[in-house]
Amino acid sequence: MIGNGEGMYKVVVVEDEKRVRQGIIMGTDWSKINCIVMGEAGNGEEGVEIIRKCRPDIVVTDIRMPKMMGIEMIERVYEYGLEPYVIFLTAYDDFAYAQQAVKLGAADYLLKPFKDGELESTISKIIEKNRRDAQRKEQQNQELRLDPGDKSKYIMDAIAYVDVNYANPNISVKAVADSLGISEGHLSHLFRKETDSTLMVFVTKKRMRVAMSLLQDYRHKVYEVAEQVGYRNITYFSATFKKYVGVSPSEYQNRYSPE
Repeated sequence: MIGNGEGMYKVVVVEDEKRVRQGIIMGTDWSKINCIVMGEAGNGEEGVEIIRKCRPDIVVTDIRMPKMMGIEMIERVYEYGLEPYVIFLTAYDDFAYAQQAVKLGAADYLLKPFKDGELESTISKIIEKNRRDAQRKEQQNQELRLDPGDKSKYIMDAIAYVDVNYANPNISVKAVADSLGISEGHLSHLFRKETDSTLMVFVTKKRMRVAMSLLQDYRHKVYEVAEQVGYRNITYFSATFKKYVGVSPSEYQNRYSPE
């Protein structure tokens, strides 16, 4: 979730009851929580189009609406590659349904009628969690990043090869060296000399950075992430991840699970 160029978080409100929708839009101190309402819709079908157009950071939506339910609307939005944080508004009768909706990914829910300040409080917590997650991600990336600096063409080409082929379980020093037209020994010597690291350690760090990014989406299974970054053995992947990141893949993913 990322704010716009002015540092404000973009919000779309989708609610079929016009009175309730206007109450949310007009009765919330959006500037106080660093947000701006970019659009509104009265049903799920309109909501999909407005969300596609406005690309909001946060969607506040009723769960039960005509034409398209709130959960289906969000699933459609995800299919377009958009991943806003979602706050579902639900009546007590749909409470279990709302809990199911949270499993979609980044989502929360509020029971209607919610109290004054409750929506603002929920959004503030979301924004604060987003800020902490972004800081943690940047810190981890800094620790795993290799600074290209003033590197030779061979090393830059080797890094480029790894960026494209890290998911190949069979990637090796020989494969990279062959792609560059030099010997394994020469590549290994150059890589260690210029980076203070071995090539395969660099490959592992690249895989861990990608795995961290994938695991932040709670819909990705750990075994799926392992396969996507080149590990056939999930146990070995988990052990390697914990060695480099400090926690297991599941523990890391739980940091980003909806509360």
